[in-house]
Amino acid sequence: MTVSMNNAAEFETKKDDVFARIASRYDVLCDLFSLGIHRLWKRRVSEVVTSEPSTKILDVASGTGDIVLRILSKSLSPNVELIASDISPSMLNIAQNKLLKYEPQLKFQILDAHSMPEVKSDSVDAVSMSLVLKICDRDSAMREAFRVLKPGGRLITLEASNIPVKWLHKAYLFYMSLCMPLLGWLATKGDSSAYRYLLNGVNDFPSAESLKSEMHDLGFTQVSFERLTFGIVAIHTAKKPN
Repeated sequence: MTVSMNNAAEFETKKDDVFARIASRYDVLCDLFSLGIHRLWKRRVSEVVTSEPSTKILDVASGTGDIVLRILSKSLSPNVELIASDISPSMLNIAQNKLLKYEPQLKFQILDAHSMPEVKSDSVDAVSMSLVLKICDRDSAMREAFRVLKPGGRLITLEASNIPVKWLHKAYLFYMSLCMPLLGWLATKGDSSAYRYLLNGVNDFPSAESLKSEMHDLGFTQVSFERLTFGIVAIHTAKKPN
């Protein structure tokens, strides 16, 4: 993967295995950076994912399995196949340990969001992505989601967004620029790359409206978004046309 204008964090997965280095501290980082609010965001994502019936759900870049855990907590039908995937074996190992009791209907796969030849075209009812588009080439990742989705299938994303009140958005970015380096340095024992990618991704990610337009341009229909926590993040939903 090469860095493109669609990679807000300027992160190259093949050149920096940052997630292997911070895997054991990733959940702590999420709590620190969001003051624990990410738990509410992920709960809402799981509600959106399970709001329509599915037989096969693919969670891309599952990380330590937070979204998958919340989807499974919704008492899915035993006929539903759920795939937890990530490019980092270290992150996926933590997810597996966290989700041991759910394994009968849960499959784990090492997948790169940019290219998933292991997943057949038109084979998945729902693709969920959470806090990943800002650290990858989002155009490639969304195109790949479009490919694997069945006609009528849904893409659900949780991503950094823009607070509509401009002064409040600037204040939030200022807070992040001060707190994220300090908290990231403390939590990762001085691994500056971990928070640098995240901060770049927050600063340079498109607005909710712009991301909606990008999804439309890629062929998705019925694109909508829901802002959470004043617009710090937004959940986008989109459908692949029948």
